Amino acid sequence: MAKKSGASSGGPTTAATAALMRAGVLFTPHVYRHDAASTDFGAEAARELGVDAARVFKTLMVDTDAGLGIGIVSVSDQLDLKALAGALGAKRAAMADKGLAERKSGYVVGGISPVGQKTRLPTVIDESALEFATIFVSGGRRGFDIELAPGDLAGIVAGSFAVIRRG
Repeated sequence: MAKKSGASSGGPTTAATAALMRAGVLFTPHVYRHDAASTDFGAEAARELGVDAARVFKTLMVDTDAGLGIGIVSVSDQLDLKALAGALGAKRAAMADKGLAERKSGYVVGGISPVGQKTRLPTVIDESALEFATIFVSGGRRGFDIELAPGDLAGIVAGSFAVIRRG
């Protein structure tokens, strides 16, 4: 299970791990070899970590008519933009520009963590995360994921749960 950890136990210190440690949230760092040619970051993480893709979650920034927001869905699923818009109190949503996502989060695309972002945005986690004791999300750089309980993730990002995947 997850433990309070950081750079001293094998994982790098990032804004995400620093925020988790400050908050006393239990997590486990997982470093893996990132292939610079890879563009399917979530599938790569699941494969390299040897875990079911349903437990690895991607962080996606959207631009809605109510402002920016974050949707967190399993890498084995696709984000339902209309469902996320509704969960965020908006009528419509589109994927945010990559440059904007990097500026607002403080992370590079493919390594955007939901934790420790520069700008805290309304966050919705797909409720499928609740099926697992722990899930994996980006730790703040490519080739680095953190494992933590879904409830702990929701707590640290002030997020909520809803069905936001296409099904």
